[in-house]
Amino acid sequence: MRFPPWSYFVGSAVFHYLGPSFAVLLFSRVGPLGVAGVRIWSAAVVFALWRRPWRTFTRHTWRTVLVWGAVLAVMNSSFYMAIARLPLATVAAIEFLPVIVLAALGIRTRRNLVALVAAVGGVYVLTEVRIEGEPLGFVFAFANAALFALYIVVAHKAAQTNSAAAESDSAAGSGGAGGIDGLAMAMVAASVVALPIGGVQAVPVLTDPVVLAAGVGVGISSSVIPYVCDQLAMARLSRATYALMVSLLPATAAVTGLVVLRQVPSPAEVVGVGLVIAGVAVHRGER
Repeated sequence: MRFPPWSYFVGSAVFHYLGPSFAVLLFSRVGPLGVAGVRIWSAAVVFALWRRPWRTFTRHTWRTVLVWGAVLAVMNSSFYMAIARLPLATVAAIEFLPVIVLAALGIRTRRNLVALVAAVGGVYVLTEVRIEGEPLGFVFAFANAALFALYIVVAHKAAQTNSAAAESDSAAGSGGAGGIDGLAMAMVAASVVALPIGGVQAVPVLTDPVVLAAGVGVGISSSVIPYVCDQLAMARLSRATYALMVSLLPATAAVTGLVVLRQVPSPAEVVGVGLVIAGVAVHRGER
């Protein structure tokens, strides 16, 4: 059974902030870098047992995998350091800013321009970034935003490369750097990069089975499910189309905040969600 490309993105959007919301609840027991490390390591173990990605790893793909893995490790660590200091909605807004630039680079029609304006307007109304909280939080938030944009570029290129290789060889995962096997190998690389970053803060997790189990849950809901959905979506959507659909993430953050963190949205935030959804509905991907 084949699912439409947008359905994979919906799966990614649902879990994109669900896992981090649970992670916030762990910060009172483990430092942000420790939680980020457990997230990455648990996801790497799941991918290694599931895919055994080294079977398709070749010397022609190691650069993409290493860059991809490094981006994942530093991006996740920066994100957790940011949400430990700033509201999730603020970090989500900052994270979105470079993404809208990627979407703008892919505009080809007036219809897409209208969609982009609606999405930007919705994000502005929904999150309205204010310079408040710890200044260091904004440093990590903007670092995460830049890395998130780089993640989309690298992961989309890998997904498209793998998709083309699969078509030519009539077999998915035929040694390309993309696809789920490429993602799995990148996550293994990320686990190595994350070791010196979050290793010290993660030590208390080893003596607390409950926190360890919660951390593994965060890893599966944050790095396995959404990233797999990302690869399935990216292989079927243009980069511009995917980048514009990412505008749904601030709306997802608002809904997740309501359900998990009991953050009731204001009327203005409801309007923002409507504008973002309207922008995605109006948008027309490249043919």
